[in-house]
Amino acid sequence: MARQGLFLVYTGDGKGKTTASLGVILRAVGRGLNVRYMQFIKSPERTYGEALALRKLGVEMEQMGIGFTWTKTPDEHRAALQLAWTKAKEALADPTIDLLVLDELNNALAITKFPIDDVLPLQEVVEAIQNRPKTMHLVVTGRSAKEELIQLADLVSTIDATKHYYEEGIPAVKGLEF
Repeated sequence: MARQGLFLVYTGDGKGKTTASLGVILRAVGRGLNVRYMQFIKSPERTYGEALALRKLGVEMEQMGIGFTWTKTPDEHRAALQLAWTKAKEALADPTIDLLVLDELNNALAITKFPIDDVLPLQEVVEAIQNRPKTMHLVVTGRSAKEELIQLADLVSTIDATKHYYEEGIPAVKGLEF
């Protein structure tokens, strides 16, 4: 029986969505799968622990963002999103990829501070996911998952924030958040 690719979504306001996708990557690499990891928001201008680890594992990773929405102009973000979506569409059509992770795609699709529908059209995202190679596993992460993606997914895990040390004034911790 041929392997069927599954679509997993990790969403919610709690910490751990990217971390969950990295756990899936570890299992896939351990089983010899061809893995590709793409981030929609994080920029290659900053160093993140996951980028360092994935490089050591030989996993192709691409940080296509320019930071969070308050760090650059809307036009800069729109251009980055358009390029990221172009690259993601290519990856979604690549039959050599066994596991594709589109980290922070949910965050990108949820942007409301400026228009994105023309550079990251939700319907186009849905169609690309539906038309990916039948054996490709896909993981999409980020807050505020669109209902259309939730309905398509084979698994949706919502990570809730019950308690976080940020509330106690502890800033982001190297090795835990980045």
